[in-house]
Amino acid sequence: MDQRIKSNKSATAKQHPSRYPRVKLAVFLAICALPVAGFTSLLLNGVWLPGAIYLAMSLLAFFLYWRDKRHARANEWRTPEKILHAVELLGGWPGALVAQQALRHKTRKLSFQLVFWLIVVLHEVVWIDRLLLGGNYLSRHFY
Repeated sequence: MDQRIKSNKSATAKQHPSRYPRVKLAVFLAICALPVAGFTSLLLNGVWLPGAIYLAMSLLAFFLYWRDKRHARANEWRTPEKILHAVELLGGWPGALVAQQALRHKTRKLSFQLVFWLIVVLHEVVWIDRLLLGGNYLSRHFY
């Protein structure tokens, strides 16, 4: 009699595909509100490059997370965390956040999450400066 034991992880994953999906979506939309408002403001002034950079870096971030997750499962060469963080810093944090949640990758490592959220906060501060403070402190160096 061949009985195979199934992993509880897969059963749990099927029962709870995502914890608190509405809360996660609300948080994502909230932290994207400033960049979207900023890009809209820039587009109205004919400046499209920052939005294009965010989009390109977000797509690259998602791809790098996907590849890193695949390589982790196959016990192959992994993408260094400093590369993931560099892409996030260059504007790819929205794609990285989507990848973390969609792929369930890099969500439990506290040191990684700390750096990731510091990057997100940095971007938010730049957008607050641009939108609410007239870009007098930080944004003038970026746009």
